[in-house]
Amino acid sequence: MRYAAIDIGSNAVRLLIANIMETEDGYVYKKDTLLRVPLRLGDESFLNQKLSEKKTTELIQTMQAFRNLMDVFKVSKYKAFATSAMREAKNGPDIIKRVKKEANINIEIITGNLEAKMIYSSHFEDTLDHKLNYLYIDVGGGSTELSIFSKNKVVASYSFNIGTIRMLDNKDTEEEWLNLKNWIKDNTKGLKPLVGIGTGGNINKLHRLSNEKDGVPLTYNKLKSIYNHLNSYSLKERIQVLDLNQDRADVIIPASEIYLSVMKWAGIKTIFVPKVGLVDGIIVSLIED
Repeated sequence: MRYAAIDIGSNAVRLLIANIMETEDGYVYKKDTLLRVPLRLGDESFLNQKLSEKKTTELIQTMQAFRNLMDVFKVSKYKAFATSAMREAKNGPDIIKRVKKEANINIEIITGNLEAKMIYSSHFEDTLDHKLNYLYIDVGGGSTELSIFSKNKVVASYSFNIGTIRMLDNKDTEEEWLNLKNWIKDNTKGLKPLVGIGTGGNINKLHRLSNEKDGVPLTYNKLKSIYNHLNSYSLKERIQVLDLNQDRADVIIPASEIYLSVMKWAGIKTIFVPKVGLVDGIIVSLIED
């Protein structure tokens, strides 16, 4: 059987279709198809607190395509979650009704805290040393979710209105950055050494640029070096010379700045990059249901 997960983010919209298999240890999933459409909903939501008719139409068309794919793949269960951009769009509820009517997809706008919970529900930390403490860092277009694991349990979790699209649009605030810094300082006391777990498209790309093998963590110094290299090029050069996609070439700079800031304030020297995200967490939640 197949399940599907839809993540309607501030930068991109993703569809993951996964094969669900039963084993002696329970149900597991294998990724079948992953699609990403860079709609950039956050550009309008953070600046205007609403989505235009043009952007709404693009979202509906994307959902119609996803609906058709789910039907062709014979998906038996799915969930569709919308995050920061839709949380701030005043016409978000009306758009959800239109998507239901025109694409037959039910969308749920989730809180930042639930978003954080869904991301770490992929249980990557289960494969690591339980004697260590971990900080999940998920950087999106509109928000950054942090979750601290100690003794294999979540001891603190929070969502901050700091994200790549928000930063590019100058909609991040000094107050929220201070909140982020203080939260890290307050909640990581006595939990050193702390190891990072990074999720999101940008940290995945940064890990690939590092040429490290899958499963090998990035060091703070290596990440800082990659950031400095990328930042030495103009946006146009990052696209033409470094061969980055246009919708990645701009957001990867603020994303790097968020990861580096969090790692610095938390005293993190290494960060694992399991290449999982909200869609993976959604599939896990469907299995658990």
